[in-house]
Amino acid sequence: MRTHALLPSLLLLGALSLTAACSSGSDGSSDVTGTDGRHGSAATPSPVRSIDPSKIKDLRIASRNSEQSSCPFATSYPDVPGAEAMTAAMQKDVEKRLTGFRSGECEDGTSGARSIELNISHQFLVAAGDVLGVRLSTQDRGAVGSGLSTRTYWYDGKAGAYRTALGLVAEGSRDAFITALKDRLKGREGIDAAALDDTFSDPASRTTVLDDMAFTADGGLRVNLDRGDVGVPAAGAQTVALSRKTITPWLSAFGKRVQRQTVTPSPSLDLGGTRTSTPTAPAPTASGDDNTDCKKVTCVALTFDDGPAAPETATLLTYLARYRARATFFTVGQNVAAHPDLVRDEARAGHEVGNHSWNHPDLTRLTRGQVAFQLNRTSAAIKAATGKAPTLFRPPYGAVDAQVKAATTLSPVLWDVDTEDWKYPDADKVARSVIAKARRNSVVLMHDIHPTSVAAVPQILRTLSARGFHFVTVSHLRATL
Repeated sequence: MRTHALLPSLLLLGALSLTAACSSGSDGSSDVTGTDGRHGSAATPSPVRSIDPSKIKDLRIASRNSEQSSCPFATSYPDVPGAEAMTAAMQKDVEKRLTGFRSGECEDGTSGARSIELNISHQFLVAAGDVLGVRLSTQDRGAVGSGLSTRTYWYDGKAGAYRTALGLVAEGSRDAFITALKDRLKGREGIDAAALDDTFSDPASRTTVLDDMAFTADGGLRVNLDRGDVGVPAAGAQTVALSRKTITPWLSAFGKRVQRQTVTPSPSLDLGGTRTSTPTAPAPTASGDDNTDCKKVTCVALTFDDGPAAPETATLLTYLARYRARATFFTVGQNVAAHPDLVRDEARAGHEVGNHSWNHPDLTRLTRGQVAFQLNRTSAAIKAATGKAPTLFRPPYGAVDAQVKAATTLSPVLWDVDTEDWKYPDADKVARSVIAKARRNSVVLMHDIHPTSVAAVPQILRTLSARGFHFVTVSHLRATL
């Protein structure tokens, strides 16, 4: 959500003429833009079966986003009960990348030209029985080259231990495994045989380079190598595919269990972890038609981006229900997939559910097809959860241009009150910001992924209600002006 000069409310709410969306192209689940982009294999959408994250009990998504145009970033990774060691490994890596981005690229002067952006998204590879696998895809637009890198994380519930990707292969079989990889890489453009030997000769280097491996639905193994890992950077990223017959004899006991759970997954995941249950959202109290006439009364539209989040969104719904207030939620697709029940609760309570892209990239940096993929995939997830497709979208960072508009029929929504709640984790400060800035027909930007932002809502509702404000959805505000 790009910081920008405040715009008049009527301008923000004006309907925009948009052309039809183009087809989305590839599935894009393996990276942030919707393409695979690796050499040595077809650009297949995903190496594994589709995983329904909503089936993972007590799943939470750890999200952290900037809304600052000079330093835009969005990161996410899953937090699964029982896999705390794996969660800690992902957190450490994400924080390291984020710290480097903020202290380096954000402060070296390049950000003024919008040349940078950090996006870290997640994909479940397997979540069944006693094994869990996750891929984190990082798009660093300030880095040299494509800036795309990937890494897989594995958890062994039987041993109660975090495993690296190389842990899928038995120690005694790693030399044979490496030899097979080198044989398949030799001869590719930009790959030097001597450099391959140097790269794989050191055990520590092996672990660093071989950090993205996952099984295909038929039991084969795909090894993904980032740009520059095994060849000149111009050669790009590389993928080596090994058949099930080839790889199975080299697998560790853990690797064989992961392979089995990928090919024929158990009905559920059980890592032995527990967590305090997410609070249940209240029964709908603001459902049905809203007859508020914003021509006669003072209306304001509260909007909440980046969710849903557990348990924050359920708590927020409780607060809104107490005041019979309606709001608009601009949801991120990967979070909708994880928590469709919360999105369903939003809609049932009379709130509006909008589209905020699949994983929060700057849409103006994508192709038209990639924009359509980001929005179409999210709209499909929202419709699956609520039974109704969204009509509105909020572009991440507020970044929208003619190409973005042309890629979708959804109507864009910006804002005129920015709480900057992502920057200030202070409930009282957030509340005072809204109370001081809200005007008739204002559109207020907040985020339901932050506990302090949710905690600010009762004070906002109480104070503004006493001043005669009515809380309506963005579409209702548009329709009644």
